[in-house]
Amino acid sequence: ALTFTEAEVAFLFPAPISRRALIHFKLMRSQVRIFFTILFLTLLTRRSGGNAWTHAIGWWLIFSTLSLHFLGSSFARTMLLDRGISNRMRRLMVFLFVLALAGFVTVWAKRTLPKLNASDLSDLNSIADYAQRVLNSGPALYLLYPFRLVARPYLAGDAGAFLNALGPALLILLLHYAWVVRSNVAFEEASVEASQKLAAKLAAARAGNWQGVKTLRKGKRPLFKLAATGPPATALFWKNLISAGQAFTFRIWVTIVILAVAIYAGLGTNSHSRDLFSGLAILIGILLGWSLLIGPQIVRQDLRQDLPLADVLKMYPMRGWQVVLGEVLAPVAILAGAQWLLVLFGAAFLLHARGMSEGPLPLAIAFSAILLLPMLDLLLLLIPNAAVLLFPAWIQAGREGPRGIEATGQRLILVLGQLLVFAVTLLPVFFVIKLALGAAIAVALPPAAVAAAVILAVEAGLGVMLLGRLFERFDLSAELNP
Repeated sequence: ALTFTEAEVAFLFPAPISRRALIHFKLMRSQVRIFFTILFLTLLTRRSGGNAWTHAIGWWLIFSTLSLHFLGSSFARTMLLDRGISNRMRRLMVFLFVLALAGFVTVWAKRTLPKLNASDLSDLNSIADYAQRVLNSGPALYLLYPFRLVARPYLAGDAGAFLNALGPALLILLLHYAWVVRSNVAFEEASVEASQKLAAKLAAARAGNWQGVKTLRKGKRPLFKLAATGPPATALFWKNLISAGQAFTFRIWVTIVILAVAIYAGLGTNSHSRDLFSGLAILIGILLGWSLLIGPQIVRQDLRQDLPLADVLKMYPMRGWQVVLGEVLAPVAILAGAQWLLVLFGAAFLLHARGMSEGPLPLAIAFSAILLLPMLDLLLLLIPNAAVLLFPAWIQAGREGPRGIEATGQRLILVLGQLLVFAVTLLPVFFVIKLALGAAIAVALPPAAVAAAVILAVEAGLGVMLLGRLFERFDLSAELNP
C-alpha cells in the first residue's frame, strides 16, 4: 500500500528518517489525491441538496478512513507473513471465520428480518421501504453500524445534525490513524518492489506499449500439478488454464458456490419467494444462452492466443490434432464448469418454485443440458480456431492486434459466420430432438440428449482431426510474416 517513487526511495530510505515519518509523509501525499476527489464529488453532488461544506467534510472523512483502513490492512497482512503465517493459512482462517459468521448471520436474519411479500415488490417505493426495514432490523442494523457512523456527517441535514455526527466519525478516523502509525511492520522491501513495478508500468505506458503494462502480472498457481508423463494435450490444457488468470481459479468457483447457496438459503421457503425463484431460474436460462453466444468470444485461451507461437508449437513432438485438442480443452472446461453451475442452481430454483407439480421435467432438462453443453462449447470453439488457421489475417491473434471500433465490423462478420456454421452442425441434432417430442418429454428427453451428445462428439472429433491437418499444413513464413 505504501508505494514510493524511485526518487523518494533513493533519497528518503537512506536518510535518517523513522518509519513513522515515512508513513506520515505518504499520508500527507495521499491527502492531495483525496482533496481533488472531494472537489470533484462535491461539485457533482451539489445538485442533490445540502450544504457544500458538510458534503466536502463528509467525503473527506469517508475517503480518509478508507485510505487508512486499506493501509492498516496491508500492514496487518505483512505482519502475519513476517510471523510465519502463509497466505494459504491466512485465507483459510479468514474463510472459516466468514463461513461461521455467515451461518450465524443467516440464522439471525431468518428470525428477525421482515418477511418479503408480493406487495413489497410492486413498485420502486415499496422496494425502497422494504430495504429500509431490512437495514433497520436484525443483523444489518449492527453489522452496518460502523459504516453508518462514517457516512452520517455527509448525510446530515443541518449544522446541528452534522456536529452530532462528526464526533463518532472522527473517533473512527483517529482509531484507524493510531492503528496505522503504531503498526511495527517493515514495509521497505515491499515498497521498493512496488515502486519498481510502478516505474516499469509508467515506462511502458510512456513508450506507447499499453499491452506491456497489462502483461506485468504475478506468477499464477496452477489448478492442478502437471504429471511427468501423460497425454501430450494435457500440457497445453494445463498451460492455458494458467493463462486464463485469476478469474478462473478454484477459489473463485468455491466463492460462487457459497454465494449461490447463501442466496438460496437466505430467500427462505415461504410462498412469496417462489415467484422470485422462478424469476431467478428464467435469468439463469438467459445467462446460459448468452454463455453460448458470447462465452467463446471472451475465453480465448486457444489458438487465437497462441498462433504467434506456432513455430514453437510445431517443434513439440505432438501431432496436429493433439495440439488443437490441447488448445481448446481449457476454454471448453471453463465454459462447461460455469454452465454446469448455472444448470444445477437453475434446476434447484425451479424445483423450489414449482415443487413436483411438473414431475421430473426440470431434472430431465438439467441432465440433458449437462450432457450437451460441453459438446456445444467444443463445437463453438472449434469454429473460430478453424477460422484463425484458414484466415489468420482476419482474426486477432495473440494479445496484440486491432481493438476498438476499427475491429467491430470484422468481428460482426466473423460472429455471423460462426453462427451460420454452428447452425449447420446442429441439423442432425434437430432431427433427434424432433423425434423425442412425439413421446413424453420427461421420459424421451434424456435418451435423445445422449444420442445428440454422441452425434456432437463425432462432429467435434472430426473437427479436431480436420483442424489438426490444417495446423500441420500451416505455413509460418507465408502467414505470420508481413
